[in-house]
Amino acid sequence: MASVRFQESPISIIDRKASSYEDHTAYPMANVGVQTRHSGEDDLDEEDSPYEEVRASVSNTDDPSMPVNTFRMWTIGLLLTILGAGMNTFFIFRSPYRLIVSYAVLLIAFPIGRFMAYILPIRQWKLPRWIGGGSFSLNPGPFNIKEHVCIYMMANAAVFPTYAMNTIVTTEHYYNLRWGIGFNFCLAISTQITGFGYAGVFRRLLVKPASLIWPQNLVISTLLNTLHAEEDFVRYFGSGISRYRWFLWVSCGAAVWHWFPAYLFQGLSYFSFICWITPNNLIANQLFGTKRGLGMSVLTFDWTQIAWIGSPLMIPWWAEVHIFLGFFIFWWIIQPALYYSNTFYMSYMPMGDTNTYDRFGKVYNISRILTPQVTLNLTAYEEYSDLYLSPPYISSYLLTFSLSTCIITHTILYHGRTLWNSFRHVDPEEEDIHAKLMKAYPEVPGWWYWTVIIGFFLIAAAAVQAWPTKVPVYALILSVVLPAIYMLPGGLIFAVTGQPLSLNVLAQIIPGMLLPGNPIANMVFKCYSIETLYSAQQFSQDLKLGHYIKVPPRTTFFVQLIASCLSIVTQVGVKEWLFSVVPDMCSSTQKDNLTCPRHRVYFNASAIWGLVGPTRMFGPGALYNVFLWALFAGALAPFPLWYYQRRFPSTRLKYVNLPVMLNGPQSAPPATGINYVSFFIVGFIFQRLIRKHNFRWWAKFNYITSAALDGGTTIAVLIIFLAVQLHQKQDLSWWGNNLNSKTIDGASVPTSLLKAPPDGFALSTAQRLAAAG
Repeated sequence: MASVRFQESPISIIDRKASSYEDHTAYPMANVGVQTRHSGEDDLDEEDSPYEEVRASVSNTDDPSMPVNTFRMWTIGLLLTILGAGMNTFFIFRSPYRLIVSYAVLLIAFPIGRFMAYILPIRQWKLPRWIGGGSFSLNPGPFNIKEHVCIYMMANAAVFPTYAMNTIVTTEHYYNLRWGIGFNFCLAISTQITGFGYAGVFRRLLVKPASLIWPQNLVISTLLNTLHAEEDFVRYFGSGISRYRWFLWVSCGAAVWHWFPAYLFQGLSYFSFICWITPNNLIANQLFGTKRGLGMSVLTFDWTQIAWIGSPLMIPWWAEVHIFLGFFIFWWIIQPALYYSNTFYMSYMPMGDTNTYDRFGKVYNISRILTPQVTLNLTAYEEYSDLYLSPPYISSYLLTFSLSTCIITHTILYHGRTLWNSFRHVDPEEEDIHAKLMKAYPEVPGWWYWTVIIGFFLIAAAAVQAWPTKVPVYALILSVVLPAIYMLPGGLIFAVTGQPLSLNVLAQIIPGMLLPGNPIANMVFKCYSIETLYSAQQFSQDLKLGHYIKVPPRTTFFVQLIASCLSIVTQVGVKEWLFSVVPDMCSSTQKDNLTCPRHRVYFNASAIWGLVGPTRMFGPGALYNVFLWALFAGALAPFPLWYYQRRFPSTRLKYVNLPVMLNGPQSAPPATGINYVSFFIVGFIFQRLIRKHNFRWWAKFNYITSAALDGGTTIAVLIIFLAVQLHQKQDLSWWGNNLNSKTIDGASVPTSLLKAPPDGFALSTAQRLAAAG
């Protein structure tokens, strides 16, 4: 391969190539290869991606000699990994909590890297011959884009608290089962690293194909190229503002503006203007409310609300249409219809509340059905109440059941032949320029990833057998097979829409049916399934980012693996330290607000699904048994569309993707209509109108605008939290911040459409048995 120059601006060749580009729309894994354009005989400098999104954000050149495994990359990356993981482990126990996101690490690492490049000595250090000889340098040149992206990948793999921490804290604090730091470490590291192994095994199907664009990576790639290759942008766009300056102005503006909806004038965030006009109208508050209502108010001036389900400047327009359409059907049509007809007793519960309820219309009191040994008191349960799902959970479970089978059927029908050819080592698509450039680097052998999967599964098996978790090995195997089944279908959706797939409901129902009355086993199963799939999708996204920036695959392997292991050590260590030195940890009266709100919710879920169990909710004769028909409907739904598209290939129905439509609304709850509508409106402006009518501006500024809004808002969130809210007991109290609290939607006690009778709106199990017998 010919040597190519340093990271040319990905949009520097737009003008001279725009007229020759075909109009491709990124869609998952076409059944035929994608044809790329060549301007000459094997002229890689002129060849580019067939997708506009990728062309506008990712460089089509590489410099294989650019140093990556440098002292400063590992020093900055590991140091920020430890600090980020440690601080987030502390913050996750607070109420309210804010997390340091990987975006912040990316921005912080840039000046640090530039500073180290300035102060470190520029000289070669020779190694003794007895350790292999050779030489190395602490400062091999300017801080470059490949070092920077490796630091970002470390942060992405490490700074977010592992899902296993929920299981660890709940087991120790709420179930009073303390098995020590050994179990905690084995549980945490085996769940996260198993996902890392899955990402490597599926990388050929989820990373290499050009049509799998991974939208989040386009924003990150644009930002990195803007920071490290600004001279290209100035040269090719010298007549206008550069992307670097645009990024600075927009990010600074976003940081300043966020003080208003986040702290000074919170009414701008939850802009329920109809509820402000009619604060005591229950129906209006249920439909237009933005906290517990359906969010039909449509307006918000808070970027964190607009980008709640993903940046609308990042996700492709066709996917945004699917996401909003799915939400519209299930949340604005089906849910109100069920609610106002009192189906499943929904009218006795608040419209948008996310708790589970008893037959008296009150939040379900888990403590009433628990014994002192934290097991199910069956007599108390039968005398007290069945468990009733609130309206948002009704919609969520219908969606989840439908999606769990629909996505499998869709993948087989639409991608079955392509995937079968892939397993026969036939590439699913023709290689694009980025895949060709990556051939300059040695690939990671497949057995490396399989060794990781097998090795950490053995650690997991040892953990559940050495400690009394009551998790049989067959259940553990199923808990890691489940994410393997959904890895490819979920990865395809994530790769083209930026919306990850979650196994939250299935991972609770399956162990609840297999291991009834065992909340610990339920939590462990749930932990392995959810964390494995989540981390696998995140690791796959970073593999694609490394693919775009041309990071050697073996460097990416060690960057992700080492950072993940170090993060787990840090998180477990910080957790052990906090619980040993902080009095009243996780108590509602803890003086520093270390009340563990997430873990209390996790405990309630473990009691509901592990003790009450799904059989009592979805089994024969149960109130929600009809939900199981959603599994059957989801499995059949893709067939009519698939058959019609084969009969009439030119039909516009070929653009309909049912799994994307069903997966899109999965962010609700806690997301509401205000998040989806504002997301859709902003997406329409940028991804439809501006892209169609001013493609040059879109290509230059769209993704960097998204990066600037995310980056500026992230910095503002951290400053507000660390400098102000961390030291205050409550936010500012004035009219602009108290508007919502004066409405039914924002009241501290939610209101239902119907008031439950004193003796309950339904009979208890004991009453039904007495009446029947």
